Amino acid sequence: MTESILLPHAFLSARSDRIVLDVRSPGEFAQGHIPGAVSFPLFNDAERAQVGTLYKQQGKEEAMLLGLRIVGPKMEKFVREARKLAPHRRLAVHCWRGGQRSGSMAWLFRQSGFDVVTLLGGYKNYRRHLLEAFEQASFNMIVIGGQTGTGKTKILRELQRLGEQIIDLEALAHHKGSAFGAIGELPQPTVEQFENDLFEAMQHLDAKRRVWLENESRSIGRVFIPEGFWRHFKASPLFNIEVPFECRIKNLVDDYTGFSVAELEDAFCRIEKKLGGQHLKTALEALRAGDYATAAGVALRYYDKTYHFGLEHNISPDIRMLRFDHAIVETIARACITQADTLVHSTPFEQLQKF
Repeated sequence: MTESILLPHAFLSARSDRIVLDVRSPGEFAQGHIPGAVSFPLFNDAERAQVGTLYKQQGKEEAMLLGLRIVGPKMEKFVREARKLAPHRRLAVHCWRGGQRSGSMAWLFRQSGFDVVTLLGGYKNYRRHLLEAFEQASFNMIVIGGQTGTGKTKILRELQRLGEQIIDLEALAHHKGSAFGAIGELPQPTVEQFENDLFEAMQHLDAKRRVWLENESRSIGRVFIPEGFWRHFKASPLFNIEVPFECRIKNLVDDYTGFSVAELEDAFCRIEKKLGGQHLKTALEALRAGDYATAAGVALRYYDKTYHFGLEHNISPDIRMLRFDHAIVETIARACITQADTLVHSTPFEQLQKF
């Protein structure tokens, strides 16, 4: 018989043949949730606020009675919806702290013939488990760096095509990490959800094999790489790719030509102070004339200054410069693999904590 209350790692494993129902309120779910979970609220946001207020003012018993009055008429609907979602009748249910809400829903579903497991300590315990995992990460990371326009994301994806493991931080963040980074992307997740999605990506990796990532600032748009993961990231080998300036111009033109001039103008205006009025004027005039190469050149000269500063202050223990006279993605990716095969990963993660 399946244990009905599971620790986070076992609960996450149980998702392989169960539908995960997050019975917290819609607002809680939107702030952050376990990837793949279905929002299945016991209370809506207003009802949750009512119950919480009554609990504070009159105590647990009165709050529970109000909760029963709210939930009672919904019980049939809950069971019917759960049957549609999980025709095989196998569910994994959780709330915030693994208390009344998940316990009540689990009881209802079991009475209705479902096999149900719940999460010990709820979503709060899942978050604790996740943050501990970032601290204890033991992957052999290799970071792909290079100036803006080098094609780092393309190289990363080519490495994946060639059989290497990757984590695409920008894809998880829905942002390319610059003033132009939001163009063409979906709205960014919350910081909490970004952490959840990053943790989920880690679950699909083989810890015995290396994993490639693109070099990033700790902030990617409005989200942040979690502290424990960041320390490991910064202490990993950095392969710095250099390609000719004209190749970088072409990459940027290819990447951004399809977007509206207004979006590109807005991005340039966001860096006006660092760019300078005359350079901004040149870029905007070039965009309006359809001269994307000139505009890209203005952007590159600004970002190159930031790049050189970052490279000078990078604390990676092993920085390797890989220079190419072209920007052929497959060739660069294969060269990275050849270089990676010469690395010896022998530094215990405990020694990296100083970073």
